[in-house]
Amino acid sequence: MNKPVIIGVIMDPIEHINIVKDSTWAMILAAQKRGWQVRTMQQGDLFTRDGRVFTESRVVKLLPGQEPWLELSDTTSHELSECHAVLMRKDPPFDLEYIYTTYMMELAELQGTLMVNKPQSLRDCNEKFFTTSFPQCAPPTLVTRSEKQLRQFILEHRDCIFKPLDGMGGASIFRVGEDDPNQGVIIETLTQHGTTSVMAQRFIPEISAGDKRILMVDGKAAPYALARIPKAGETRGNLAAGGTGVGLALSERDIWIAEQVGPVLKEKGILFAGLDVIGDYLTEINVTSPTCIRELDTQFDLDIAGDLMDAIEHHLPI
Repeated sequence: MNKPVIIGVIMDPIEHINIVKDSTWAMILAAQKRGWQVRTMQQGDLFTRDGRVFTESRVVKLLPGQEPWLELSDTTSHELSECHAVLMRKDPPFDLEYIYTTYMMELAELQGTLMVNKPQSLRDCNEKFFTTSFPQCAPPTLVTRSEKQLRQFILEHRDCIFKPLDGMGGASIFRVGEDDPNQGVIIETLTQHGTTSVMAQRFIPEISAGDKRILMVDGKAAPYALARIPKAGETRGNLAAGGTGVGLALSERDIWIAEQVGPVLKEKGILFAGLDVIGDYLTEINVTSPTCIRELDTQFDLDIAGDLMDAIEHHLPI
């Protein structure tokens, strides 16, 4: 590659990240090790004028093991397309502002910038609903706003998980049994009295062994998963809900699920994704800002962010 590579990263304020656990830190460091320039920006820094997208950004240099642990340049304004690739690493929520940002990313994409992940796919691939494209991998699943259908699903499967389609970090996930006296209020709350669709899945008891996060780079799975094990009394393994992360080699079923999903991720321009697998079942496909790089790298001496940079370099149009 003849030109110096410039990587843009759309993220929350970098000064506030947890450098021990943050996957975006690993990505920036991996790019920096290649001699690439990394520029960070926030959603509010982007704007369009006359059909072109601009941003304000700062060049970042990470200083591992030092204090302070980063250097930031002064802010400069430039066209987003001056970046050869842009990583969308803004944490949820996935709201209207997020969608507007993908519109701006799409303009720069038309001007030749590689977007990780593709803006259209960020919009199209809801992290819960996307699993319905792989019924052979998922547990019995229902998406509806109908109280009648949700109650029938409970009668059919007896022990179920209900969750909002726009939730994150394990928020508002309910385990609902056939004898649960709170069925009505749970359904009313999640569906907002029948106006909002929710997802119902058969409860998978193997959650006690962990909710496995499998990281996918350019359609291929890392060889190990991070099993997020629920704390006592919980049915959610999310680290944000108090789960503990334990690394595991992929099982044959995990590999099969990754092989089912991987080609579709490649087709949709999703270079980096996180599959959530409980027992033998795919439960979510995270495409917005997947995490767990640092934990897996530390436990198994991997370089997942480096693998991602290799994939980005392969796909760069320069």
